[in-house]
Amino acid sequence: MPTPNPAHRRAALAAAVGLLVSVAAIAAPAADELPPRPETIGYGELAFEPPETKEFRHELPGGIVVYLLPDRALPLIDVSFTFSGGDYLDPEGKEGLASLTGSLIRRGGTTTVAAKDLDERFDFLAAEASAGIGGETGSAELNSLSSNFAESFALFIDMLRNPGFDAERLETLRTETIERMKQRNDDGSSILRREWNALVYGREHFEGKVPTIATIQSIGVEDLRAFHGKLIHPGNLVIGVTGDFEVEAMIATLTGALAGWAKGERPAPPPTPENELEPGVYYVEKDIPQGKVTIGMRGLVRDHPDATAVRVMNLILGGGGFTSRITNKVRTEEGLAYSAGSQFSPNYHYPGEFRAFFDSKSRTCALATKLILDEVERIRTEPVTEKELEVAKASVIETFPRAFESRKAVRDLCLEEEWRPRPDGYYRTYRDRVRSLTVADIQRVAQEHLDPKKLAILVVGRWDEIAPGDLEGRAKMEEFFGGEATQLPLRDPLTQEPIGP
Repeated sequence: MPTPNPAHRRAALAAAVGLLVSVAAIAAPAADELPPRPETIGYGELAFEPPETKEFRHELPGGIVVYLLPDRALPLIDVSFTFSGGDYLDPEGKEGLASLTGSLIRRGGTTTVAAKDLDERFDFLAAEASAGIGGETGSAELNSLSSNFAESFALFIDMLRNPGFDAERLETLRTETIERMKQRNDDGSSILRREWNALVYGREHFEGKVPTIATIQSIGVEDLRAFHGKLIHPGNLVIGVTGDFEVEAMIATLTGALAGWAKGERPAPPPTPENELEPGVYYVEKDIPQGKVTIGMRGLVRDHPDATAVRVMNLILGGGGFTSRITNKVRTEEGLAYSAGSQFSPNYHYPGEFRAFFDSKSRTCALATKLILDEVERIRTEPVTEKELEVAKASVIETFPRAFESRKAVRDLCLEEEWRPRPDGYYRTYRDRVRSLTVADIQRVAQEHLDPKKLAILVVGRWDEIAPGDLEGRAKMEEFFGGEATQLPLRDPLTQEPIGP
């Protein structure tokens, strides 16, 4: 390759600079158009109306629902197959089966293509395929170039319809899973999360139950095949597709791919927890530099009439970052924690939970707990300010369009709505419902859905340092729930049997 002429490079650079200057001169506003100060800049109201999911909805032969959202911006096609069912379907003694099945659908090859060959063929096609099964749902996704979509999609369908569940890959996955299980007690956060779920939902409910080494080792290839047959079939399927395609052509492609695939029964929804959270103070002894604390109670179902008001209330209480009371009090004013806040996590099938949380030095955990409980009581007994309410409402309204910011985001929302439908007009009227909220509404929902008498406090850390409280004597753990605290045993990471008391 010839060496570039320096004079030519300088000339090209000068031309480029001249072009940029010209463009800047054209784009720059006149001086008299500039506002005198930044705070005087005015912004028009954002005009956005959410799309109607029904405009993307189609039905294939046999009643299979598919959402099609063409997008020609890139030569890519993204397909998502979603299924109802998950961890709650694990048989007794085989906890972890759903998760392993989801992983092996992708990693275990097919009945005609070896696992290694399947990996190589997807790589050769520059296609990304994945599959997984979680607590209540499963999914499989393919991202492919539109130019070789037919070949990539054929592999993807073979992967879903005819998984090979390679025995060697299963053994590798078992080993990986057990190695991760060994680390369960290495971090206080994982202990806190595990014990909190058990307190809230019960150890016998799938939300509070965890796999053990025995349950993982008991799972064989036939278990995977049986679980796959229960979950992965057209009778339990909703599809979403975005990208570079024609609608009619994609309908034909999907119809052909699903032809002859027997429809099974859709699994029953997850069971409602029978456990009742017992209020009180609980702790797990763990030698860590900071105490980790969760304060909470059972919450709401997703479609509760107060769900929108509760969301806004929680933004003021602890879910709004630096504008929220808990963050301001515990982090900004007192400097007790780097992260402190609260959240309501609703569930579609049964009430979810409310929880406040923080990490703090052992001696200041009691003080941070007291400050959070004070904020819970204050939002129940004192009206929030108009400014707090307006900031929280503006946050919800102005971030609302983010749920629809891409075709893929809209597709995923369509899939969620198909499985867990909202009332008609929910998104069209959502911002109006937020705008209509008043100070009185916020106080009412705080009083109805935050009850200090129903709260539980869970602490993981050095209890002998945490219990006495701060050196200034502002708070001690004995101040809460009559001074009684229940020690929960640290559990063996592999067997989940208690270690010690």
